[in-house]
Amino acid sequence: MNSFILGYTHIFKINKMPIKILKPVTPSLRNTIRIQNKLDFNQPLLKSHSKGFKKTGGRNNTGRITSAHIGGGHKRKYRKINFYRKNNSVGVISSIEYDPNRNCYIAAVFDIHKYNYFYIIAPRNLKIGDIVKSGPQAQPKIGHALSISQVPTGSLIHNISAKSLEKSTISRAAGTYSVLIEKTLKNGRIKISSGEQRLISSNCTVTIGVVSNELFFLTTKGKAGRSRWLNKRPKVRGVAMNPIDHPHGGGEGKKSKKCLPVTPWGKPTVGKKTSSSKNRLIIKYE
Repeated sequence: MNSFILGYTHIFKINKMPIKILKPVTPSLRNTIRIQNKLDFNQPLLKSHSKGFKKTGGRNNTGRITSAHIGGGHKRKYRKINFYRKNNSVGVISSIEYDPNRNCYIAAVFDIHKYNYFYIIAPRNLKIGDIVKSGPQAQPKIGHALSISQVPTGSLIHNISAKSLEKSTISRAAGTYSVLIEKTLKNGRIKISSGEQRLISSNCTVTIGVVSNELFFLTTKGKAGRSRWLNKRPKVRGVAMNPIDHPHGGGEGKKSKKCLPVTPWGKPTVGKKTSSSKNRLIIKYE
């Protein structure tokens, strides 16, 4: 691990990807850890694949809070990512960009046959000028999208569709990937980052490689204001509320009796299984 000092920044180089630790000039900078990415922020946005992002503040059409701890944040534009890479296409990576709506990077691809652009989730080690393919003509290379039946066993994959002819929903976060353990004529068995193993159809589309920005988990916000920029409001503990607001609330001083953690509506929350055992496609639970 190499390191060097640049101004008020101490930069560590891990796997050729620098982590930026700021000099503690202010109290908030003391605990701030960021990633120094070399992305092209001046790249024009694909207007045909972006739209306005309307904020709700966590409220529904009646004005009541349905999603807590949401509100504020910087103005964004949503990038429409292509999660249906099932048709034959050959594209060239024109840029790798930052997306405010997700932790990983995205790549703008130019289709040389249809002469149009589209966005995809950028895998690790993808570079500008690389060729990416999808469909039966694709090969097991980084960024190529192909069906499970074409992927060699033991490959690292991401952007996986749980069912055929549906959009990809598995392994899309920064640094995540799944491993193809085994495959048959009908199904393929994959292991997700959580340790869960599940079966998917051999016709399901996957992308080769690991999702980019794999060191995102090392970053720290450093101050409360950065959370507000990200549309996140403060979270109040249940024990700090009144009994009418939360089952954990109330009492004189601290409670000595330990009770099971529950939601504001009285349902168990910590340690309770969130996946259904009736799903036959899930082989091993974690």
